[in-house]
Amino acid sequence: MSHTLASFAARCREILEREDNPAGRNKVAALLQEALKDKEFVAAQFDDASPERKIVYEDPQLGFCILAHNYRGPKESAPHDHGPSWAIYGQAEGETAMSDYALVEPATADQPGKVRKTRKYKLTPGVAHVYNEGDLHSPSRAGPTRLIRLEGTNMDRVTRLKYHTAGS
Repeated sequence: MSHTLASFAARCREILEREDNPAGRNKVAALLQEALKDKEFVAAQFDDASPERKIVYEDPQLGFCILAHNYRGPKESAPHDHGPSWAIYGQAEGETAMSDYALVEPATADQPGKVRKTRKYKLTPGVAHVYNEGDLHSPSRAGPTRLIRLEGTNMDRVTRLKYHTAGS
């Protein structure tokens, strides 16, 4: 089945209208995995000038966003969550080493929280992974990568707290 951004967004909206919960997000992740197999769909989200973060769709009713991430070289992110939101990472090209964390000490606006790494795994092309509210993780990329990612809300408008690995 050929996907367009409009048809993909509409199917995501249908799922999330019925089930805006972890089960529904898993269904959206399965839909994203299917879309990641469609080379034309993936290529349509990027061009040579694509930035690291580009919102390609923001749903006017539910507020979820679809983003295209284009990393040209290595990049590491500190442990983080998505505040009051969720995210689904879909690996389109390249590889992302992802680490998950357990909360050791909560963060506040004035003090970073502390976390402990619980596992490390790879996101490879065609893989989508759900991070629900409060799930702590950090991506690391050794080279160029492209992701299609969904956020429950536009994270540009959300203040997030900082976290450090316990002992650092």
